Amino acid sequence: METVVLSLGGSVLLRDEGYTSYVRRVAKILIDMSAKYKLYVVTGGGKIARYYIKAGRYLGADESFLDEMGIEVTRLNARLLITALGDRACHSPPKDYDEALHAGKAHSIVVMGGVSPGLTTDAVSALLAERVKAKRLVNATSVDGAYTADPKKNPDAKRIPHMTHKELIGLVGHSTGAGPNNVFDPVGARVLERSKISLAIVDGNDLVNLRAALEGKTFRGTLVAPRRRHG
Repeated sequence: METVVLSLGGSVLLRDEGYTSYVRRVAKILIDMSAKYKLYVVTGGGKIARYYIKAGRYLGADESFLDEMGIEVTRLNARLLITALGDRACHSPPKDYDEALHAGKAHSIVVMGGVSPGLTTDAVSALLAERVKAKRLVNATSVDGAYTADPKKNPDAKRIPHMTHKELIGLVGHSTGAGPNNVFDPVGARVLERSKISLAIVDGNDLVNLRAALEGKTFRGTLVAPRRRHG
């Protein structure tokens, strides 16, 4: 079976309204796909994690402690998705890559959150993709790809349909501190480059498009690969 890793942003997974509807729909897609694919999902913390991190920082917590708080939220989000997936998924989020690899031997879907301080869930998903020898990694986020600038702040920002790993590394730069908000993690970008794992960055709200990316089909977003596509 082909192995695919999904980095599912917390801001996409949990909404202010109707969030259970999205969780159910994305779970249905994963269950349908699990007959042909081995699926690993890493859930982010989203604004709930950022809330705790901001509050903890205000109260004087150090960055490592703030990371631990964020990790706990990502694991709660993982448990929520696991609930919707039922028996097709591992029953609890693995705490490290070895546990995830072991869980994958018994379950067609493995869902986990963060692993250790200093690593975002995007970085975790990249390291996991490397460990399980995934064909590709799909990053489902709140924007429809990588842009030349932040599209929420700059109306002239243009989406980049195709780019190389080196171009992605140059774009994302360096993020510091707990709870960074970037199109993809710089550490994760370097991991994908060294292992030559392709990355699809898509709007996680468009589930039809998300499924196409997971299946390796044509999708709207940004494809990051060792060589840039033209045309």
